[in-house]
Amino acid sequence: AFMRYQSVFKTVALGLRSLWLHKLRSSLTMLGVVFGVGSVVTMLAVGEGASQQALEKIRKLGATNIIIEADKSKDKSKVRKRMKIFGLTYKDAKAMEKTCENVSHIIPVKTATKELRISNRTEDSRLVGTTPQWFQLIDRELISGRKLVQFDVINESNVCVISETLARNIMHNKHILGEDVRIGGKYFKVVGVLKSPDSVDSNSFSQPRDIYIPISTFIRRFGDVTIENKDGSYVWEKVELHKIIVQADSTDTVERTAKSIESLLKTNHPNNDYNVSVPLSLLKQTMETKRMFNIVLGAIAGISLLVGGIGIMNIMLANVTERIREIGIRRAIGAKKVHIVGQFLIETLVLSFLGGIIGVACGILLPWIITAATDMPTLVTTGSIALAFGISACIGITFGLYPAYKAASLDPITALRHD
Repeated sequence: AFMRYQSVFKTVALGLRSLWLHKLRSSLTMLGVVFGVGSVVTMLAVGEGASQQALEKIRKLGATNIIIEADKSKDKSKVRKRMKIFGLTYKDAKAMEKTCENVSHIIPVKTATKELRISNRTEDSRLVGTTPQWFQLIDRELISGRKLVQFDVINESNVCVISETLARNIMHNKHILGEDVRIGGKYFKVVGVLKSPDSVDSNSFSQPRDIYIPISTFIRRFGDVTIENKDGSYVWEKVELHKIIVQADSTDTVERTAKSIESLLKTNHPNNDYNVSVPLSLLKQTMETKRMFNIVLGAIAGISLLVGGIGIMNIMLANVTERIREIGIRRAIGAKKVHIVGQFLIETLVLSFLGGIIGVACGILLPWIITAATDMPTLVTTGSIALAFGISACIGITFGLYPAYKAASLDPITALRHD
């Protein structure tokens, strides 16, 4: 056993010494693997980062939610007496409550841009009229006070929950809880301050400059009609509900419930002035797109590794030609074919593994540089590292076997005669 291990050690030492004697050639050969592995890890990191960002946005909307929004751009009906009537209605919300099964909550939402004023300080805000169930959707931390409750909706209370960003801007870090504020010319008492979202995202339920009031109060104090100035002329718009969010009781019933809602809305809205989005369906589509995207990126980057492997094979074949006499001498003094194969295969594996390690290091560094320079999200996963490194090892073995076998197959006498 000791003699066997000693023979293996000598074979490894010979392979490493041969590479060291030709440092420049070994380095240039290894570059193909370095670029290949680095590109695989980097491209998969870019694809993973982009897909994770999209998935996170969809997850925030909720896997059991069905979101129906008023869409003025789809409404082709004419303006009636200078009033544009479109969007969702209270009748729609009630019809959903009666006809939709497997539903936990139906949350109506009205929104408007209003000026928030306290003393002589003002801030632009988004006013959201909704029900207490809304706060289950946005899942924001309550900094002080309380959220809206059903009592506020029933009694049409003049209370509001304000976002942290607005509270900080208008009060300059002073306490706003319990203060009376003017919203669109109407007075409301601040009963709670809610932590603002980390970023502005138009697709998200909550925005950094939100104020929440009971939907019943919104209807009583502000009504359904808004005035919009278009090219110097005023147009009145009537929208009863800007959004209805339906929460299914499980992910299994979401798509079936969405179909029944679409069927119901088609009957009540011949102008098709609404959009229905199902985050669960979007999630499934994004996952499938992510899988295909990663396959394409991996295949493109894999070509670099293939080119690197071919480069290794070419160099090793040239190496065999240069060392024919050395191979003949080794065979003449007793080296077996397996020793010759081992020596050349070890050289190839060293090039592949060392190139793989350096390539992985580059693949980890490059996504970080891309994110820092462009704000593009990237995510290096252990799976992409293992895949790239595994491919480089397989390429080293695959493209190293033929040169090693060719070297071992040389006739010793013919090899000794070679100049």
